[in-house]
Amino acid sequence: MALDGSLPLPSGDDIVTTAIVGLGAIGSRLASGLADGGEPLLLAGRDIEKAQELAGRLGERATAVSTDDAVERADILILSVWFDTIKELIAHYGDRLNGTIVVDPSNPIAPDGKGGFTKTIPKNESSGTVIAGLLPPGARPVKAFGTLMADSLTTAAHRTPHRAVGFYAADDTEAGDAVAGLIRTAGFDPVRVGGIDQSLRIEVFGDLHEGTLGTIPTAEEARSLL
Repeated sequence: MALDGSLPLPSGDDIVTTAIVGLGAIGSRLASGLADGGEPLLLAGRDIEKAQELAGRLGERATAVSTDDAVERADILILSVWFDTIKELIAHYGDRLNGTIVVDPSNPIAPDGKGGFTKTIPKNESSGTVIAGLLPPGARPVKAFGTLMADSLTTAAHRTPHRAVGFYAADDTEAGDAVAGLIRTAGFDPVRVGGIDQSLRIEVFGDLHEGTLGTIPTAEEARSLL
């Protein structure tokens, strides 16, 4: 155990286990990008048959499991589900998330009835800080993979000659570095915006979200915006 009470990631020849819970628009694309980059994955969702089908398409790098198994086995747990569902999962699993890097891609939005979206929490709050506040003290939250439109996780991956950026926010440096590695594997250049308290900037309506910028910057361009 580290001096700050957190559990270190496996090192050396140990394998870091990454699991994705939720295989919708974000989760399925992210799974494809990570598997294509060589990342072994556990895939879980409400529909085990859907998880098995996706795992079959992705090949030997992906294994379909139950959500319980994903939580139990993951070093890095990506909760690619709706904001309210993440809250339900945290309430259900509680201290079983201690020591786990919990990645939150969520955006607290809902249809506004006019063809657009509206925030479901106060404008000055972020899902990143809300989720981090609900996790047990030993969990290691990182905000990532929700700063791009779902399609961009595929279409902008491995962009040449200048790679597109993937923003993330983390208080725990080691946890942030681990997720930065996944961002890189998925085909993007990782750029840290700061701690979890900066999550608002990379969520929908934030100044660094793709929907606000209207484009996906390079890492050099992104750093000039910080």
